[in-house]
Amino acid sequence: MAVHARIAPGLILIAVSVALVGFTTGGTGRHRKPAAWNAKAAANYLDSRTKSWASGGAMDHGTFCISCHTALPYALARPVMRTALGEAGTSAVERQLLDSVTKRVGLWDQVQPYLGDKKEGPASESILNALILAQEDENSGRMTETTREALRLMWASQIKTGDKTGSWPWINAGNEPWEAPDSEYWGATLAAVAAGTAPENYLATPNIQGDLSRLKSYLRDEEKGKSLFNRLNLLWAGTKVPGLVSADRRASIISDVLGKQQPDGGWSTASLILDTWIRHDRTPQETKSDGYGTGLVAYVLEQSGFKSTRPELKKALRWLAENQDQSSGAWPTVSPNVKRDATTDVGKFMTDAATAYAVLALTDKR
Repeated sequence: MAVHARIAPGLILIAVSVALVGFTTGGTGRHRKPAAWNAKAAANYLDSRTKSWASGGAMDHGTFCISCHTALPYALARPVMRTALGEAGTSAVERQLLDSVTKRVGLWDQVQPYLGDKKEGPASESILNALILAQEDENSGRMTETTREALRLMWASQIKTGDKTGSWPWINAGNEPWEAPDSEYWGATLAAVAAGTAPENYLATPNIQGDLSRLKSYLRDEEKGKSLFNRLNLLWAGTKVPGLVSADRRASIISDVLGKQQPDGGWSTASLILDTWIRHDRTPQETKSDGYGTGLVAYVLEQSGFKSTRPELKKALRWLAENQDQSSGAWPTVSPNVKRDATTDVGKFMTDAATAYAVLALTDKR
């Protein structure tokens, strides 16, 4: 099902500048011109890859899996590009994705669970569906009945008792950072983002207060010992759910994240996951800066209040603007799980997510 993303011949490319005026190179004192990245090329890459995934990840009833590596990041990032690209509404691929999610919510008791897993599959999917639909509604300021139902299904899947109270069963395919033994924590942060993103003051809804309280307690109590990736996503969730992350915890997470920034301004994905994680093929982790690590960190820092004038964020945005692959429009990133051929479909999964988060960081208005 490999599909290689191409930019159509004759396409007019839109270059979007990153306002980093005054950035200087190491020790020279010479000012550099603001770097530029190609928004149209990035959009083409994301559209092409998600269109391909809609076929490769096809499921029953004409729907497809909302993959953590391709479809979910796409759903988060693609809407923010509309203004830069002069688009009046959703792209055709976005519409296809939203229609698939809407259909699966409506046919919840009939659709095939992700990976055929009847426990972790529906619980994981319930969060992804709710997050995607809540974000779409945030843009309009009004919550649809489908989104309300998706959120209801999400809370219904939450674990209510036992040592994992407040979390959700989560798919564990043995792959970092989204389907690993510690990924259930990440899933819970996404649930918090979904609830906090939903419009019409959804967080104040009376009948979710018990579930919301369980979620908050789980995220606070289980943070200790979690990977920097998981804690970074907790920081993001804290920007959506007031009171979730204390000032001290926020400062600690940010300090630890900035401590992993590399001299070139970027972050490696490997520096964010558990340092005990070993690739399945026993090859060494790639430690240089990459699109996913840098894009994710830069975006979350922006969401948490960092201004683009902060030196750390300025360097990160500079790195992103300068490291887009001009031939594909993507930000190449390698898998932390196994060495893959970057030209294959599966070899592009991390690059799909990297490109989406790079776009999110570079289009943030802060």
